Amino acid sequence: MPPKKRLHNRFSQFFERLPIQEKIDFARHLAIVTKAGLPVIEGLKVIRAQVTSKVMKEVIDRMVSDVEKGQSLADSLEDHKHIFGDFFINIIRVGETSGTLGQNLLYLADELKKAKRLRGKIRSAMVYPIVILVATIGITAFLTFVVFPKILPVFSGLNIELPTSTKFLISVLDFSKIYGLYVLIGAVVFFVIFRFLLRLKPVKYVFHRTLFFIPVVSGLIININMANFSRILSLLLKSGIRIVEAIIITSNTFENMVYQRVLGKAEDRIRRGEQLAEYLGEHGKFFPLLLTGMIKIGENTGNLEENLIYLADYYVEEVDNKIATLTNLLEPVLLLVMGLMVGFVAISIILPIYSISSGLSG
Repeated sequence: MPPKKRLHNRFSQFFERLPIQEKIDFARHLAIVTKAGLPVIEGLKVIRAQVTSKVMKEVIDRMVSDVEKGQSLADSLEDHKHIFGDFFINIIRVGETSGTLGQNLLYLADELKKAKRLRGKIRSAMVYPIVILVATIGITAFLTFVVFPKILPVFSGLNIELPTSTKFLISVLDFSKIYGLYVLIGAVVFFVIFRFLLRLKPVKYVFHRTLFFIPVVSGLIININMANFSRILSLLLKSGIRIVEAIIITSNTFENMVYQRVLGKAEDRIRRGEQLAEYLGEHGKFFPLLLTGMIKIGENTGNLEENLIYLADYYVEEVDNKIATLTNLLEPVLLLVMGLMVGFVAISIILPIYSISSGLSG
């Protein structure tokens, strides 16, 4: 690859992003025009005229140029791996090689749709906890930094003994006036540094490994990854990709670095003739017994693809159950935290007022 093009690709990785729905639409539309008998170049031009995304238009323009020069569609997509990923590209490559491009694109669109649905479930489950958390912080901050400072001069003027909770609140208020800006800047800097460190593979691996020690969350992470692993591996095998190559591609689709490393080391073992189930069984903390057992049965009976499809459906249901459990667990905890925080501030404000009114009435 020329240095200029390589530099462009590295630079574009920071800016070129496509929503998963656009990838689904691209795969589906290309499947339709391909099945209609149009050449790939003509099909790309038809899709190019319909898309509204600037990034997608530029990507398709480059694809058309590459294909006109004699490249395959999969080779052209390699320049946009940061957008589409190994899984997307290899499904298309197999389709071009075997003459089943249209069918493979439909499979791809369907799998991407399932992945989008799974992400949607996870995000929807997090909406309620986030709303409660934001509401708690908002109400507490309003009472502490808006209501309380207006009442504080009254307490100082009457020279009364303040409750401990009120004194603590005054200390928080004084601290925020002096150091509040520094704390805010520090929090922003910490967040930026943390996000940067997560780009480093060793740090990212440690972070992902730590997640497996968190109750409930660890189970959800395992089920999500098992659903994706089973679904992607089954589609790759169904498309005619050999199991060694399918394992390599699947390992690169994991966002979790722990699974990337574990599955990435499976290649040599499988090349030596070992079964996939045998290798995965050595990592039982990350691959449940049900999965390794069903894979072993599939390898021994020749029904591996069907068993993986069953496992994908099973783990999607498990994700639903885990999300429901996590939501049910978080709801009362967050409400309790909200009540304690808001109640503490409210009591800190009300108690001195009550003391003043009691003194006046006496």
